[in-house]
Amino acid sequence: MTRRGGFFGWQVVAAAFVLAVFAWGIGFYGPGVYLHALHAREGWSLSLISAAITLHFLASGLLVAWLPALHRRCGLVAVTRAGALASAAGVLGWALAREPWHLLPAALLTALGWAVHSGAAINAIISPWFDRRRPAALSLAYNGASMGGVVFTPLWAALIAGLGFGGAGIAVAAATLLVLWPLAGIWLRPTPAAMGLFPDGADGPAPPRAATAEGPLKGPLWRQARFRSLAIGFALGLTAQMGLLTTLFSMLAPALGTQGAGLALSLATACAVIGRTAVGTLLPPGADRRLAGVLNFLLQAAGSAMLAAAAGESAPLLLGGVVLFGLGIGNLLSLPPLIAQSEWPPEQVAHVVAMVTAVNQAFYAFAPAIFGTALDAFGPVAPPVAAGLVQLVAAAVLVAGRKGRPGGTAARMRAISPTAGKSPS
Repeated sequence: MTRRGGFFGWQVVAAAFVLAVFAWGIGFYGPGVYLHALHAREGWSLSLISAAITLHFLASGLLVAWLPALHRRCGLVAVTRAGALASAAGVLGWALAREPWHLLPAALLTALGWAVHSGAAINAIISPWFDRRRPAALSLAYNGASMGGVVFTPLWAALIAGLGFGGAGIAVAAATLLVLWPLAGIWLRPTPAAMGLFPDGADGPAPPRAATAEGPLKGPLWRQARFRSLAIGFALGLTAQMGLLTTLFSMLAPALGTQGAGLALSLATACAVIGRTAVGTLLPPGADRRLAGVLNFLLQAAGSAMLAAAAGESAPLLLGGVVLFGLGIGNLLSLPPLIAQSEWPPEQVAHVVAMVTAVNQAFYAFAPAIFGTALDAFGPVAPPVAAGLVQLVAAAVLVAGRKGRPGGTAARMRAISPTAGKSPS
């Protein structure tokens, strides 16, 4: 069933896209801007400011684990608006900081905003509206994350140049509240049930999913091998990705120049959008989504190998590595919710995604420091070599979790006969 003007779920996707632009512009790409601006204005050490940024990511990782409970208790609109207030206040905290201790409350506030607006939140917004078409819907919404880098990074630079860091922070904080407060009320308050709609705009409810090969999944998530492989696999992949992206500009600049390195990073972002959209659109409904994740890790490992082979000198190899690596960037965000959808009951998916996000952030919070140290100590070959090796480990961890994936032979046999596949007594 659809309403005049099209299925309302696609308007929700557009709202989630805008939310992702602000979330990543402030909570993911913003810290790099805060680091440079505060170091230039206050003269504080990079290690001091970096420690506050690490706190931002670690605290967010702890907070995001509580997101499903917050949504149940307070509702999607209230939590999203609280996140907008926290993000705005946190941006002001970073921008107006005059003493090192001011960074502590600023980091905790932006951590709260990032936790309730990041990947787990986008999944919670989209999931009620889409089932069969969820890959396409999530890929479109998560493209807002890439646009957050495209839009906010030059916007921050322009605002700081014209208004100073304090004035830029005030402008971004005001825009955050002016856009996200009404957005939450208009597009996040309606539910499919309240509007008389079914997921995907269908004429009836989606058919129930087949039982998983492991049967009902009970107990703490960490006791489930399937969850451990999903969380650790993508945590390793994102650590490699974050670390390499942090050092990529420094690796590219000697061969491509400052302007060329900037354009190459924009190329990586554009490839992320292309790769995520392609997977979301072309992934067949019954496809093994873990296998898609493994192939994505291998693609990025190939890009890392090409960057390492360039040794910071060969422009064609560097650009080829950027393209291959960039095509996989976006899928490390969109694939975990899709794997969770295919392997856990619907009522558990939000909790699984939140916990995966928490583990991811706890891992990649340390990536900039680790990869930056490797670059300083061993030169431009070290970061891509390290990233490629970590991505290969991530692929191995993720593929290990396919052993009990839903829809396997055992599950199909049990669907035919309750006694099929059992040993005779």
